[in-house]
Amino acid sequence: MQAPIIAVLNADEETRQILESCNFNEASLQFFANGMDLSTQWQADSINVVAIISHTEIMGASGISLLEALSNKKFPQVPFFIITQSARENMLRFSLEAGVTDIFVLPIKVSAIEIRINFCIKNWTSINTQIKRNVFKTYKTPFVKRVFDLVFAGSVLLVLSPILLLVILAVRLESKGPVFYYSLRVGTGYKIFKFFKFRSMYVNADQRLKDLKHLNQYSTAGAGTVETSEDNAPVLCDECKVTGSKCRFPVYADNNQWCEKKYSVFKKATANSAFIKIKDDPRVTKVGKILRNTSIDELPQLVNVLIGDMSIVGNRPLPLYEAEKLTTDKYALRFMAPAGITGLWQVEKRGKGEMSEEERLMLDNNYAKNHSFLYDIGLILKTIPALFQKESV
Repeated sequence: MQAPIIAVLNADEETRQILESCNFNEASLQFFANGMDLSTQWQADSINVVAIISHTEIMGASGISLLEALSNKKFPQVPFFIITQSARENMLRFSLEAGVTDIFVLPIKVSAIEIRINFCIKNWTSINTQIKRNVFKTYKTPFVKRVFDLVFAGSVLLVLSPILLLVILAVRLESKGPVFYYSLRVGTGYKIFKFFKFRSMYVNADQRLKDLKHLNQYSTAGAGTVETSEDNAPVLCDECKVTGSKCRFPVYADNNQWCEKKYSVFKKATANSAFIKIKDDPRVTKVGKILRNTSIDELPQLVNVLIGDMSIVGNRPLPLYEAEKLTTDKYALRFMAPAGITGLWQVEKRGKGEMSEEERLMLDNNYAKNHSFLYDIGLILKTIPALFQKESV
């Protein structure tokens, strides 16, 4: 039997110091960047995990969702603790019902950590047999909605197949490179999947951006730049350097990778804008401009619908670095609804002027609370005029 290990996830420097000052008897601490790293090593090396401590939001990817994932993959049931910044009473009750052993709200005391964790590890057999779990389940597409998604997506692909073939030919003839591209997105229940689109830019778009940054409409005087090394790897922030040579907070864009901590400095230097907008952007192909203005570049997402990653109607799946920030109780609700091609915020606000991030997230939460099959049909009917907007987005 290997030595007992307490797996610690997502620990910042302060949490790490607190835990390292604790006495966990025979068990030693082993730190992991996230649940994926833990499950990979747990399975490969058969490590003797006797408890898990996750520094995360309750509804975050390393919170209840991770507990459910480990259970589904038949990992041994061990005490699962969450360290979080804050938690409302209803979320505390919900997490305990879902199987979380205990929750520590910052700031925490060494004595409290030692007593409660050591007690649970020592008496886990007895505690585990008495726990009545209400298994946390992510959203599951209703049968009627799934049938509609399959029929609708399949019919559209069949009817538009001649146009799709012409688009494929046009993209291929205008510029070299793949016809399709994908980015990793986060959908229902924080599930990560490949999100498909038609390519609308030249293949060296990310390289050309460096020469066009002076045209960025979001740039301001004195704007900063993102630090990268010669091999295009991120320059680590101080927090990353403490944990090793690997960036803990990567942000991806095309073939570039930056440290999110450094990137946040860049965003502040550019008037808090995370976007780059260039009028008549020369990186966009002529065919790509048409695809974007008509939203035809979105059609490959119908394949995502057929696969089951998305629905026709739902909340827009988000890039990884955006979803990582939306794990608080206030915003996690949007991930408990279906991910979709079109949704409430596109219909209500798209093409009608500026919309704040807060407003869009509130619309996502509103859809999560009120969605139904008939409601989806209404949004589909409203989506058609929203496609023909004056502003290209």
